[in-house]
Amino acid sequence: MKYLERGYLEKDELPPFPSKERLRKKSVAYIECPQPIPCSPCYEACPADAIKMENINDPPEVDYEKCTGCMKCIRVCPGLAIFMLRLRNGGIGEVTLQYEFLPWLKKGDRVRLLNRKGEIVGEGVVNWVLPPERNDHTSLVRVEMPAELIFEVRAVKPVEVRK
Repeated sequence: MKYLERGYLEKDELPPFPSKERLRKKSVAYIECPQPIPCSPCYEACPADAIKMENINDPPEVDYEKCTGCMKCIRVCPGLAIFMLRLRNGGIGEVTLQYEFLPWLKKGDRVRLLNRKGEIVGEGVVNWVLPPERNDHTSLVRVEMPAELIFEVRAVKPVEVRK
């Protein structure tokens, strides 16, 4: 559990990634939730039975072939630990992630791409936004980036803050 001391996960602590073939079909949930704690909103929200947990304390596991990309799991995750990944034609990748900062990002905004350590690894463009629901302070944003970065990018920050 060295990640608790570091504050981020290393590659060898991550679950296996979905195949590139699967990522080309449609978005798929990828969960980076290693800690055994009582939490199951993603499991309960999944209409495709694609998230497995033996008990409420187990970290969730995704059956990538069952995942429909509906995003219900990412919407309810209290730990910001779920990402939707997708590969598109032309070497384009997309990561959908939760975003909790003001001002809210908008479609077309340029963002800096941050890895698990918070280091800048590139720039991308927001191509879709789902605003927060009532009494929620989390929006979902989909960010377009070079395909090879979808396995690294886990946060974004605006290139320039609007006033």
